Amino acid sequence: MDNEQILRRRMHGLYLTRECGDIAELSRELLGLHCWFHRNVAFSALIRGADIGGWKTALTKTWLYRGTLHGVAYDDLPRLLALHPFTGYPKWLLGGAQTQEIADEVVRCMEDGVYSRAEMRRIFADRYDEEIIGRIFSSWGGIFVSLAQRGKVAFRDMASRDFDLIDAEPTQTAEEVLPGLLRRYFEAYGPATLADAAYFFGLGREVSKSMGFSPMSPSEAKKKLQAFGLEEYERFELGRSTYYYVDGDAGMGDIPELTLLSGFDPLIVSYTERGAVLPPEYKKRVILSSGICLPTIAVNGKVAGLWNIKKGEPVTEFFESVPKRVEKAARERVDDIRRRTVGRI
Repeated sequence: MDNEQILRRRMHGLYLTRECGDIAELSRELLGLHCWFHRNVAFSALIRGADIGGWKTALTKTWLYRGTLHGVAYDDLPRLLALHPFTGYPKWLLGGAQTQEIADEVVRCMEDGVYSRAEMRRIFADRYDEEIIGRIFSSWGGIFVSLAQRGKVAFRDMASRDFDLIDAEPTQTAEEVLPGLLRRYFEAYGPATLADAAYFFGLGREVSKSMGFSPMSPSEAKKKLQAFGLEEYERFELGRSTYYYVDGDAGMGDIPELTLLSGFDPLIVSYTERGAVLPPEYKKRVILSSGICLPTIAVNGKVAGLWNIKKGEPVTEFFESVPKRVEKAARERVDDIRRRTVGRI
């Protein structure tokens, strides 16, 4: 299998050459939709043919693997959270009994109808100093990350900055859920390597220790995945790496001449090696030093430009010259997304 065949299969699995009409089902099949910016979830869904009516409550926004925010199907949440079971509050948060005491107070406030981080800062200001308040209610999540990791809270909806209590505490271990999730990964994201899967699920050392996770070395992560048995998957060797996938050629489409990709699109951010889709010379223009991955335009499967909606207007920018028909088609597609998201995101 060559790079073109790999890309064809990945684009098929990730719904870039076919459609998925239901956003919850799309999120379930892709194991969550990355939502550093919530509107990228709507963009990703529209690009893949999903209806975004009621999308803000159709998915649950919370922190998952790799310490990132995702929009997920609520019934999938306990299984996904089980990958990184809660092992205690991270030291930077405070750690120990004091943090547990504050966490219990936060839950009681939410039971009394307080959902805003800003309002909680005011409530707690009389009892704790400014440094503790800053840690507990950090704009990066603070105590809510740990509560979310335990399946106790999530954002009120996909666009909200407030939180709500939920009941999604994991009932299985990581070892119990990983085989099924690994199969789902190879079904949607394959062909992919074990290193890709370990990265996607946040098993390697790139996992933020501040999340309280227990990171592994790449070799440890690979052994963990190998232990579950890989005989059921198709495989092939390419460039000293073994790629795995779930067979299924039905409806496999060709690589489109033009494809819009959302910010943090799964096709770009879900693999350790992205050069086949994102040429190295464009990487810094697409993935900023802050870690933000911008919405892109792919031509024949390779990133060739950027798109966005700014001040209510479609914007496209190509890194190099492309045919006029491609420029025109890209702008029309972005404008279509603009029309379909006005007043909805």
